[in-house]
Amino acid sequence: MIKGAEKELDQVHAEKESLQGEIDLLSTRLAETDARLKYAAQEKIKNELLADEVEILKKEIAERESIWKDGKDLKVNNTTIKEHVSQSPIIAGELKALAAENESLKEEVKVLKSKLIEISKNGQYIAEMEKERLALEESTKQLQSKLVIAEANASDLAKVKSECQVLQRKVEHLQAELEKSTERMLLPDDITSKNQALQEKIDRLEEALAQAQVDKSLLEQTQEKNLLLNEQIKLLEQRLLESDNDIKAQLQIYQEEVQAFQRSLEQLKHENNKRFLDGPVQDLPWDFWSNLLLCLDGWMLEKKMAFDDAKILRDMAWRRESRIRDAYAQCKDKNEKDIIANLLKLIKASTRPGLHVVHIAAEMAPVAKVGGLGDVVTGLGKALQKKGHLVEIILPKYDCMDYSRVKNLKVLDMQIDSYFDGQLFKSKVWLGTVEGLPVYFIEPHHPAKFFWRGQFYGEGDDFRRFTFFSRAALEFLLQSGKKPDIIHCHDWQTAFVAPLYWDIYAPQGLNSARIAFTCHNFEYQGTESAAALASCGLDVQQLNRPDRMQDNFRHDRVNAVKGGIVFSNIVTTVSPTYAEEVRASEGGRGLHLTLAAHSKKFLGILNGIDTEAWDPSTDPLLDFQYSANDLNGKAENKAALRKFLGLAASDARIPLVGCITRIVPQKGVHLIRHAIYRTLECGGQFVLLGFSPIPHIQREFEGIANQFCEHPSIRLILKYDEVLSHYIYGASDIFIIPSIFEPCGLTQMIAMRYGSIPVVRRTGGLNDSVFDVDDETIPAKIRNGFTFSAADEQGLNHALDRAITYYRKKPNWWLELVKKVMMIDFSWDSSASQYEELYEKALARARSQQAHISSSTR
Repeated sequence: MIKGAEKELDQVHAEKESLQGEIDLLSTRLAETDARLKYAAQEKIKNELLADEVEILKKEIAERESIWKDGKDLKVNNTTIKEHVSQSPIIAGELKALAAENESLKEEVKVLKSKLIEISKNGQYIAEMEKERLALEESTKQLQSKLVIAEANASDLAKVKSECQVLQRKVEHLQAELEKSTERMLLPDDITSKNQALQEKIDRLEEALAQAQVDKSLLEQTQEKNLLLNEQIKLLEQRLLESDNDIKAQLQIYQEEVQAFQRSLEQLKHENNKRFLDGPVQDLPWDFWSNLLLCLDGWMLEKKMAFDDAKILRDMAWRRESRIRDAYAQCKDKNEKDIIANLLKLIKASTRPGLHVVHIAAEMAPVAKVGGLGDVVTGLGKALQKKGHLVEIILPKYDCMDYSRVKNLKVLDMQIDSYFDGQLFKSKVWLGTVEGLPVYFIEPHHPAKFFWRGQFYGEGDDFRRFTFFSRAALEFLLQSGKKPDIIHCHDWQTAFVAPLYWDIYAPQGLNSARIAFTCHNFEYQGTESAAALASCGLDVQQLNRPDRMQDNFRHDRVNAVKGGIVFSNIVTTVSPTYAEEVRASEGGRGLHLTLAAHSKKFLGILNGIDTEAWDPSTDPLLDFQYSANDLNGKAENKAALRKFLGLAASDARIPLVGCITRIVPQKGVHLIRHAIYRTLECGGQFVLLGFSPIPHIQREFEGIANQFCEHPSIRLILKYDEVLSHYIYGASDIFIIPSIFEPCGLTQMIAMRYGSIPVVRRTGGLNDSVFDVDDETIPAKIRNGFTFSAADEQGLNHALDRAITYYRKKPNWWLELVKKVMMIDFSWDSSASQYEELYEKALARARSQQAHISSSTR
């Protein structure tokens, strides 16, 4: 019965929900209808308002038409009145008044006409509104019919509501019956719940019993495992005891070995110190002597040692005397105070061994290198140092230097005050050794942060940056009490040293030196407005003259290189041929007349290369080292480079042409481009390493690189890569340098050092170092490459074609040529001797002039 009632109740609920859904749907429709009726009523009201406005406008138009008719009648009356006026003067006055009134009426008529036109337009608008009203009336009728239907639905809904109320009453009755039935069922439910509770207790007891059985089995297993573990522990304790005995034995042996090693180490230290003290001082590395000199300078500048004492000790170190070596070695592990005290015991009278040369430059390889200037400063400095001269370098402290190549870098506990822009600015002085040379780094404390720019050159204020540095370098020499024999400045960046020295610092007591100036490239002369010289304290009026620093083209500007030429005792450039070329107007870039006026002190000296850094037998960057006596490594390097660059490697006898250069007009851009295609035509392979700072040239070569990016014979790497440059030197058979002008050039010397035969244009230093193998006017023993004169494609073809042909058809002859060029001495030794001679002559002239002045004043 209860189940039947429940089913009936569910049906009632379902019917109720269904009816409720229909009611909700009808309510929604009714709400929509009400909204539409409201909208129709609003539209009807709007239409009625519009109809009223139309009636008003119609009345207004009728009135205006009557006024218009009255106007016409007035015209007729006006004619009649004129006839009467001609007969009566009184009427004439009235007529004038009427005429005036008539004119005003005409104006009103015109206004009414314009309004009538507007009304006609409004009539059209009213007609359109009338159409819209009719459409709205039609919509209203449709809504009314829908409303009738909705009302019918509403009546049906009322019936449904009444039926729903009846059903609701039935449901309430059934719910009451259900409650009664539930009360009657309470007793059986209690019994059932008790039975269920008992059953749950039984289930829990059974589970506990099962768990107890499991725990019992686990306990038995654990006991068995404990027995096994006890046995294993006994075995491990026995093994541990044995291991402890072994460790003790091994430890005793180790301690004995350590003691033996310490005894050996002490013996080695003793023997090493003995060799250090007993061996020839000449065998000590230059780093030792340079570091010692820098220590002495630092103690003197920091006022820890008297100037005269430091000078005597510096001379001892300069002469590399064993006694200062021994004294320093004995106390080098002690504190600074004890070292200074020990060294001061050595002070005795001594004689000076050689020249004191200070280079003031913007570059030094490898810490601050842009071009050949950096190589010259380092190479020449090392060569002079080996000849027994004291060589020191002064550089700007750039933020972008390679500090990893500076040894023992430290800042001195002193600052120099240098004049600039009418005031004094402080600069810190750092010192360290580079390639065994003592180097001082000037760090200006100027708000413009002159050398914190992330690059060496190329700033808009380069003229100011390097005039500041030039004066600060001389200020350092003055304040440190140094008395150099030669101050050697380089290129326009430090050419200011020459006029600054003579005009400002020689009168202050820094007057021991002669000035040497080397221009590495006359293309760059450092011209600027004459007024810019005043910043560093130079007299603009005195220097902006034709015989001093005034530029030869623009007389409102000064020329730094010209100042270096005029105010220096020695003027050099980097090769004999280039020295001749710059004496002409084209090569001298306007300075040929200045050079002619100072020709007696002008000379060209061919640069050298650092043969220790560029040595294929020891070069760590090569995969395979080789020498003139064993060339197997060169062939292996060639194969390795081909594989690395993805070039065809099936035929080892295909000639590989290399080119490492900055791609700028000076280097013969059009000839480099032509050489790529010409090498391909001749069946060779070509590798170019370099970049161009000129955007359109860089883009052009990027296009060529893309053209040949997967070609088996051509590869362009448009950047500078130090490691890859060594690879190319070591792998190439032929090396091409088609420069339009080349002051010296080092790549041809390095190429020959690595057994790559040069193809060059005869200009500058190329003409002084490469001699054509087919030129019978030149001694056969110095012929070492292929040359051409005309800077055109035909000239290049003649030299390059001959080189490739000889390589292929004369393999034995080519092998002998490779051995020959590898043995040519391109070291700095010969060049350094020439500079040494120039220095000595300049100093001799100075001493002679001083003696002459002294004798004439007596």
